[in-house]
Amino acid sequence: MFGLGFITLCLLIGISSAENVVDLTDASFDGELASIDTALVMFYAPWCGHCKRLKPEFEKSAGDLLRNDPPVTLAKVDCTEGGKDLCNKFEVRGYPTLKIFRNGELSADYNGPREAAGITKYMRAQVGPASKKLVDAEGAKAQLAKDEVVVYYLGADDTEMGKAFSKVAAKLRENVAFANSAEASVAEALGQPLDGQIVLVRPKHLQTKLEESQLVYSGAADKGDIEAWIMGNYHGLAGHRTPDNAKDFAGKSAVVAFYGVDYVKNVKGTNYWRNRVAKVCKEFPGFVCAVSNKDDFAQELTEYGFDYVAGDKPVVAARDAKGLKYKMEDEFSVETFKTFMTLLEAGEVDPYVKSESLPDNSKTNTKVAVAKNFDELVMKNTKDVLIEFYAPWCGHCKKLTPIYEELGDKMAAEEVEIVKMDATANDVPPQFNVRGFPTLFWLPKNTKSPKSYEGGREIDDFINYIAEHATDELNGWDRKGKVKKQDL
Repeated sequence: MFGLGFITLCLLIGISSAENVVDLTDASFDGELASIDTALVMFYAPWCGHCKRLKPEFEKSAGDLLRNDPPVTLAKVDCTEGGKDLCNKFEVRGYPTLKIFRNGELSADYNGPREAAGITKYMRAQVGPASKKLVDAEGAKAQLAKDEVVVYYLGADDTEMGKAFSKVAAKLRENVAFANSAEASVAEALGQPLDGQIVLVRPKHLQTKLEESQLVYSGAADKGDIEAWIMGNYHGLAGHRTPDNAKDFAGKSAVVAFYGVDYVKNVKGTNYWRNRVAKVCKEFPGFVCAVSNKDDFAQELTEYGFDYVAGDKPVVAARDAKGLKYKMEDEFSVETFKTFMTLLEAGEVDPYVKSESLPDNSKTNTKVAVAKNFDELVMKNTKDVLIEFYAPWCGHCKKLTPIYEELGDKMAAEEVEIVKMDATANDVPPQFNVRGFPTLFWLPKNTKSPKSYEGGREIDDFINYIAEHATDELNGWDRKGKVKKQDL
């Protein structure tokens, strides 16, 4: 059993962590924030589940940011009690809402990460210079000890390279840590000469024998080239992909190994697999490789058909620049992973498609699309197509269902196909930007280029829209949506 002293210590740690966050109310807000250079304020409701999940991350970050130079204050406002007027004033529409204030004045909405390390990194980038100036070896060693990639400039600020570096640092400050120095002792601490170079340094836990721990920029003093060099090398052979930086890997040919990535409690075990991933990826420079914690990306894994990832070995999934998905079926080893990458590079791996079983559309005028028949039913259809992407649990979709079914019946004799697809059970082709439900698109038969449907949701609204936009005039309605007289 734990002793009283241990329990008391734990309680004190919890209390001190919570007390780092300032509680603000309608009465105290202006007075307390006016003297604070930079503050991040969370507007919340006690019953909100997202707020409860954010609370410990927010508190953990608060302590780190108070110790920052310059410090950043984290504060919170209860929108259900003492902060109702504030939440109305700042137009809080959902919980939690985070906003950045400078000397009591609203500066910007916070759109950064929602976990402690990410909050800390994002807010550090909001204060002080974009690049941390190092004046001695002690400061350089402290910077090197941090668990983040740092880009250094070693030389005089007034050179062309120094000016270009400053511009890049200002642009990338929210995502990349920068430091600079004109002191020989700082350059010596990095093991580099002091001759105006830019150096990217990897933290100790991301260093391997497969790649240099320090990279030196050899290009011209051009901010575009420097930025491209930084972003091209920042994540290395196998970057640590998290929910906060996943955007860095989007839109590229990315290959991700999912397993129990944990750089806090299991650095050695994490790097055991990461090194094997990196070893193979070094042979395939056309791909961006990464490792991710399987628990952080459980929902994404289901999109590749991995309902549960058991054991220690990674599972591997890939996505190309067009958004097509690929899945490694074999159990992970260096050999099987290399084979998968070889076939993937050669274009010999079939895309993975999540799909329901093929439906029977013979007895309905509103056709059901699934991933397996989408191309045939929608893209290769010789008719104009109106397609609805829906979710079974969506209330608006349920309300639309009888109207949409009626529309299918009314268009049965026309050169127009009415189609619907469950976007939660099937992969949606990447050219359809579905961000909510229901989402509808109109596809003319001569182009099959999706156009977002922005019309009304009643039967007459649909008919009027189709009558106006149909490639060929409808048999039953004129271009204005009026019913045509039928000859007897």
